[in-house]
Amino acid sequence: MALLLILILGFIIGVVFSAVSRTGSIKPIINATVIGLILGIILSMIRVVPAGHVGVVDFFGKVSSRYLNSGINLVNPLAKVINMSVRTQENMEIMPVPSKEGLTINLDISILYRLDPNRAVEMYKNVGLHYKEIVVIPQFRSAARGITVAYEAKALYTSEREMLAQAIFESLKTMLAERGIILERVLLRAITLPPTVSNAIEQKLKAEQEAERMKFVLQREMQEAERKRIEAQGIRDAQAIIAQSLTSQYLHYLWINTLNQNPNVIYVATEANMPIFRAINPDEQLLRRKLLEPKEQK
Repeated sequence: MALLLILILGFIIGVVFSAVSRTGSIKPIINATVIGLILGIILSMIRVVPAGHVGVVDFFGKVSSRYLNSGINLVNPLAKVINMSVRTQENMEIMPVPSKEGLTINLDISILYRLDPNRAVEMYKNVGLHYKEIVVIPQFRSAARGITVAYEAKALYTSEREMLAQAIFESLKTMLAERGIILERVLLRAITLPPTVSNAIEQKLKAEQEAERMKFVLQREMQEAERKRIEAQGIRDAQAIIAQSLTSQYLHYLWINTLNQNPNVIYVATEANMPIFRAINPDEQLLRRKLLEPKEQK
């Protein structure tokens, strides 16, 4: 297209130049046309491949085995350059997949992939530019369904979820590598089970968590019982030691000493060395003191 435009532009410039010179000669037209043709050929040989792409050279159906890197390249002016992206692409799918029990699960999953630059020419010749719809998506769905059928539905709620994603990755990676696609990652975003199955799994998981909690409570109670047992044993040993060292005279002494510390108790010795204790009522003592005060004043 650029070659044709420059050729036409050169022809028009030549005609105008010839009309202005009033010579009527066709030579300026030929010269301008040749110059335009040469410029068109030179400019049409320069092709720019955008960043993140490779160029595939197609010369009237004959595809070059060498791809063009991003940047400025010189090619046959009559050839087409098809730019193919080698950037990371994402394909998101919400697909119904079967489980081991025969249940249908809605799997929200995506993959990250990119085209292998060394296989870009082969991909263009054998598949074309729409390789995503022809190669990637069908094999992606096939790999996902082929892997989930070996897992139970409850596995999608546990740590086996990562194992499922890894299994899909390994299976799909091999399938896409054969067609020149590099798989980078498989991402499981959301999993939707039938309501009845989801409720049943949640109840089971709740019961398992409750059982684990009861184990913890039982272990804590056993530790508390052991603590009380050790404490009782210590008290028993302490009492045994005290009982061995106590005599009746020592207990008598402790009793008298305790009573002696009470200001309301009077100790009176007897002939038989038996003490008599009398508790004094503070109110009665105050009353007696008031009755004696007038007599002392007289």
